[in-house]
Amino acid sequence: MVQSVRSGHPVRRAAAIVCLSLFFGGVDRMRRSLLAVALGLGFSMFASTASASHDWNNYHWARTTSSFNLATVDSVTATWQPMFNTSVSQWSSSAKLNLVASQGTETASARSSCTPIAGKLRVCNYTYGQNGWSGLASINLDSRGHISQGTAKMNDSYSFTSNARYHVMCQEIGHVLGLDHTSTNGTSQNTCMDYSQSASSIAPNSHDYAQLTSLYGHLDTYSSASSSMALSAQEIAMTDGPMGRLEMVGGVPLGHLVKRERFAETYVAPDGKGGLWIHHITLAPEAENLDLIEE
Repeated sequence: MVQSVRSGHPVRRAAAIVCLSLFFGGVDRMRRSLLAVALGLGFSMFASTASASHDWNNYHWARTTSSFNLATVDSVTATWQPMFNTSVSQWSSSAKLNLVASQGTETASARSSCTPIAGKLRVCNYTYGQNGWSGLASINLDSRGHISQGTAKMNDSYSFTSNARYHVMCQEIGHVLGLDHTSTNGTSQNTCMDYSQSASSIAPNSHDYAQLTSLYGHLDTYSSASSSMALSAQEIAMTDGPMGRLEMVGGVPLGHLVKRERFAETYVAPDGKGGLWIHHITLAPEAENLDLIEE
């Protein structure tokens, strides 16, 4: 349910409506929203939702086969390696996709920038600072509305229990695959796609796999996902440099706040290439939006 759109100016109100059509209309309306977002019109949407269907506005990787491989670049340190390995294996149990892990650079500079790589999912951890988020999933929608690259980041500036590490790793990867949350009130849905810290909320469940089957139940006319495990010389250079951070967020830190929940926020920024960056942040406990606590 939308609680408010904070703008009295008619142009900004129109921009908010365009944004609402993007997030509730999904990919089909994304193209018509690009111009409004690129103009930098300010808007904020405040929402709290729960749904039996939890695809993320139909965002998905384009592919021409019924199932596909997605190269997943490993840029995590030893502390997060068991979580990365487990999540890759668990999500690959889907009948529609297989995450193919490839070793990326693990230097501090590489993990700090976590530069996205075209056609691939990259996973990183680093001390990104006490900036309010413990996990950040970013997807780049191309001009045709499909995910073309993505990153999943875990913020070591906050402390995690073992269960919390498995939960956030599984969840951020799930977002980059095109899934949203199963609920927003913090109760356990026995899946990593909820906001619970329960021991039963650290892995995908059957509903997550069913949602992926539905999300990827059609074919596209082209493929935006790369299945190549090997990294080219150019990609290797990209994984170990400070470049990409500003380009990744369209020159605007995270972009425009368009969705606000108790445990998460979503931001949008143009990518300068006719597409969008969509950033979903999982809030650290001390940064939760407590004014949105459900009765």
